Parts: sequence; C-alpha cells; structure tokens
Amino acid sequence: YAMLLSLIFLIVLVAAVVGFVFRHEIKTNFESNLNLALRDYNVTADRHSEAVDTIQRTLHCCGVQNYSDWERTEYFTQKGIPQSCCKSQDDCSEEDLKDPSKAKLKVFVDGCFFLVTSTMESKMSVVAGMSFSIACFQVM
Repeated sequence: YAMLLSLIFLIVLVAAVVGFVFRHEIKTNFESNLNLALRDYNVTADRHSEAVDTIQRTLHCCGVQNYSDWERTEYFTQKGIPQSCCKSQDDCSEEDLKDPSKAKLKVFVDGCFFLVTSTMESKMSVVAGMSFSIACFQVM
C-alpha cells in the first residue's frame, strides 16, 4: 500500500514539474495547432472545426490573435468569417461576414489564444492546490 501511494505521489509530482517546465512549449504548440485548425477550418467539417467553433462561442473570441486572422484562410474567401464569431446570431449575415470592416462591428474582435491561455493559467492554481492537498493526504 505504501509503495502504491509513493508511486501515485511521484506521478503527481512529475506531472506538476513537467507542466511547469514545459508551459511555454505547451502554449507554442497550442497556438500553432489553433492556426492549423483555422487554416483547415470546415474543409472537411471535422472535429477540429467543431473545436474552433466551440472555443469561439464559449469564450466570445474570434481567430487566434484577433478576428482578422480569418482573412488569411481559404474559408474566408468562400464564406467569410464563421458564424461562431458573431456576437448575435440574428444580426450576422454572410455579406457582413465577408466584409472585414462590417464584420468588425458584428463579431468578437479579441483573439482566442490569449483568452484560452489566461483561462488555463487562472485555473492552474486550483489544480495545483488540489494536487498538493492529495499529495499531503497521501504522505499522512
């Protein structure tokens, strides 16, 4: 039983250290994957496109750095900025979403990368506190 608890304690400790040490690499990988998801958005209507839509709707953001990131995608040339960026679904026409100057007034202008990373960082203290509590309980 003591060996099992020690093993779990070490796994939690190693996971915390690895997450702290490689946090910049995690951010860089997330940003590059988000850029790839935007580039390939709705070409095949896959789970990456659904994830981008979910992030944009949930966090009220659009694009990676800002809404203008969509202008460099193939999807924008066909349909404009996605509906998931709209502040109000009722007030977003396809014509508005194809014109960046009109779209600026109708879509979320903040990028998703900063919002996702700041949300993750704000929740890290809760995760760290819970991990520390579990580790202390195991040691006792």
